[in-house]
Amino acid sequence: MREQFDDARLDDSEVLQAADEHLRDLAEAGARVRIEAGAAADTLAVMERDSEPRAIVAAGSDARLLRAVLEPWCPVPFVAWPGPSLPGWAGALDLVTVLAPEGGDEQTASAVREAVRRGCVLITACPSHSVVAEHAAGRHSKILPTQTPDTLAVAVVMLQALHRLGVGPEIDADEVATRLDEVAIACSPNTDIATNPAKDLALALADALPMVWGGSVLAARAARRVAEAMRRTSGRPALAADSRHLLPVLEAAKKRDVFADPFADADSPNAPTRPGLLILDDGTEEPSVREQRGRLVATAESRDIHVKTISAMDGSEMARYAALLNTGRYAAAYLGIGLGTGDRQT
Repeated sequence: MREQFDDARLDDSEVLQAADEHLRDLAEAGARVRIEAGAAADTLAVMERDSEPRAIVAAGSDARLLRAVLEPWCPVPFVAWPGPSLPGWAGALDLVTVLAPEGGDEQTASAVREAVRRGCVLITACPSHSVVAEHAAGRHSKILPTQTPDTLAVAVVMLQALHRLGVGPEIDADEVATRLDEVAIACSPNTDIATNPAKDLALALADALPMVWGGSVLAARAARRVAEAMRRTSGRPALAADSRHLLPVLEAAKKRDVFADPFADADSPNAPTRPGLLILDDGTEEPSVREQRGRLVATAESRDIHVKTISAMDGSEMARYAALLNTGRYAAAYLGIGLGTGDRQT
């Protein structure tokens, strides 16, 4: 039997208390950014721009987040390297960055070891006493000591380091933390459905196949992370993709039958699930983004598909990304709570 969404669970104090660990983790996202920024402050203070690297290679978790932030700004070629080791051409003229907040991943450690062997300039964000830190020791290496496993918080510190080296935009860690705090207040479990944007999103997607879209590079990155969170908490499919991949799914949906009994097949495992469109809007006004969004919304509305939007219009790109991401993660958490699948929220 397919799990049925019970919206009463979203305001049930006992149910919310049972999910407190996961909700508290979301609420503390801003604090983790401040912790990481504070821990790295001394290291960042002595980092200075030297010669410009030939290229930058980003390895480790969320390397693509760094690429999304840096590509429009970075004055040198930038590569997010997903595989083990490093690309064959990387050498002493290049800068390698590694995000390793967990500190013990063997694939990441191999990339760090190879960077040191080749004489690359290396910046590693990892726990001070970890396997990765041991491999990172070298004359051209800098370690940003991490205190939490939060990849977003660690990425903020790495971006600050890259700004100090003149290859990235200025990042205000306190601004990012403040936006995360604002999301935590707005999406608090103590705020009822009527005024809680994340609970409202969960309610709208309760019986839908979430289709998540972000128009800018960073919004698209957030969309993928939100879809991952929804799959994890609900055990249901959730898709994040660009408009050309989402449009065929929306176009294939049939219009609602106004005379159909919405409860007739509710308990059937074969009951059809209609898509629901979730748009992550970071205020990007590029014509191509507006055109894609317009097509998605028009197609969805022509087939009576619910359209919901998470908006983050103010602040820097990184602050807006953080707000979109955590609002979506809160919505995923409440979706799991409403479905009674909160035990998947790990």
